[in-house]
Amino acid sequence: GAFQKKGHNARVLSLEEAEKLAKDQVLVSEFKQLKLEKEAQKNWDLFYKRNSTNFFKDRHWTTREFQELKACREFADQKLTILEAGCGVGNCLFPLLEEDLNIFAYACDFSPRAVEYVKKNALYSTERCKVFQCDLTKDDLLDNIPADSVDVVTLIFVLSAIHPDKMHLVLRNIYKVLKPGKCVLFRDYGLYDHAMLRFKSGSKLGENFYVRQDGTRAYFFTEEFLSQLFKAEGYEQVVNEYVQRETVNRKEDLRVPRIFLQSKFQKP
Repeated sequence: GAFQKKGHNARVLSLEEAEKLAKDQVLVSEFKQLKLEKEAQKNWDLFYKRNSTNFFKDRHWTTREFQELKACREFADQKLTILEAGCGVGNCLFPLLEEDLNIFAYACDFSPRAVEYVKKNALYSTERCKVFQCDLTKDDLLDNIPADSVDVVTLIFVLSAIHPDKMHLVLRNIYKVLKPGKCVLFRDYGLYDHAMLRFKSGSKLGENFYVRQDGTRAYFFTEEFLSQLFKAEGYEQVVNEYVQRETVNRKEDLRVPRIFLQSKFQKP
């Protein structure tokens, strides 16, 4: 079972959790940090090599959580053009294409291997989808997508994998292809999510930024940080709030706090 609530208050830590985080102040060496940045693509490629298409579940919750995927239409069967920035192996993309026959999707990912998995999926069709490999921090989206042509951009559990110093480059890149008046739909890890509290000492790269054992990285967002990031690139904030879920495993009597940030930012 699970319960979920939304709001602007960050999760309050228990005394034990606060002490654990306070103790963990030693950062990974600058040499190792530079190596992780240099090998970021290789580490994600190896992640998909190990896990194939089996790691993430298909995300059938996307249209439930983001009504805009339907609401941004002016009439019922209007054709929508979407961009899934950081599509992985298509866990969000293919459920969307199945549910909604009036969508054309651009989809890109950092990992060449992930892009190949998308192309091999039985549901992949060049008439309904264009997938390409892209480093959103430096490869110009205009090479694959016309300017001001996209109705909705989804940025779901993607920005957290990118170095905080480069996140603004991703938002700037996306801005160029989004139609004026249209939105980026964002969902990612929030501050004090269970995953953040599980990192062992020696995993910290910076404030709210950690490295996993496989070399992939994860940033945990505050509402304020995300808001400033988008606004600095010219977006207007529509919604920006924490989603607090408590997942309950009754068999093992475990309660796990999951914290996400779910947001919507508009290009004026």
